[in-house]
Amino acid sequence: MSADLFNNGLAIEFRNVSYRFGEGTELISDLNLQVRRTETLVLLGRSGSGKTTTLKLINALASPTSGEILVEGRPTTQWDPIRLRRGIGYVIQDAGLFPHFTVERNVALVPKIENWPSDRIRKRVTELLQLVGLDANLAARYPRELSGGQRQRVAIARALVNDPSIILADEPTAALDSENGHAIMSILAGIARQGTRGVLVVTHDPRILPFADRIIHIEDGRIVRKNGNGGASAQP
Repeated sequence: MSADLFNNGLAIEFRNVSYRFGEGTELISDLNLQVRRTETLVLLGRSGSGKTTTLKLINALASPTSGEILVEGRPTTQWDPIRLRRGIGYVIQDAGLFPHFTVERNVALVPKIENWPSDRIRKRVTELLQLVGLDANLAARYPRELSGGQRQRVAIARALVNDPSIILADEPTAALDSENGHAIMSILAGIARQGTRGVLVVTHDPRILPFADRIIHIEDGRIVRKNGNGGASAQP
């Protein structure tokens, strides 16, 4: 961790970032954005507003046309892309689990690639399933044998397996009913409150807003409004 990051508590920072796809429309325009450790930041916008593109820029799946993005105090251009992505937890709509892998194998995917000892992997999977509210006996099941809410809990466990400082969640409640969506957001917000991670959620789902520490409204790749304290107090 860099000294700057330790001092200012930032997990992610966008500095005057713009992004244009080829010769086409500018999808992100002069974006300034910070995600602090300990907070759940919700980026709210309609389809096509630039939310998912913002996540791709953080993950170095796209490169800014201008400006820079810092992850853990270091520009994304200075990261090895694989190390960067493995150091970020990622939760997507409808879980995105491998259907032919068991729950344990889904959660343990990156540790296996990195050659963790098998006993360490089993211990980590067990503790993460407990953290997200799943019984350890589900480890041997396949995604098709789980409910939608259970699959999304497994996805959160998988996102946490490498103990990342950042969790990115792309429409994590879109495929869930209100009860399960509430449970998933409670887990994500609780992770942020532990004090070592920043959680960035992009969504069009207003049900998520009560769980946010800050809300940023985005349209056409631009910030149009910011709210703090779960939207209770507007800021310029």
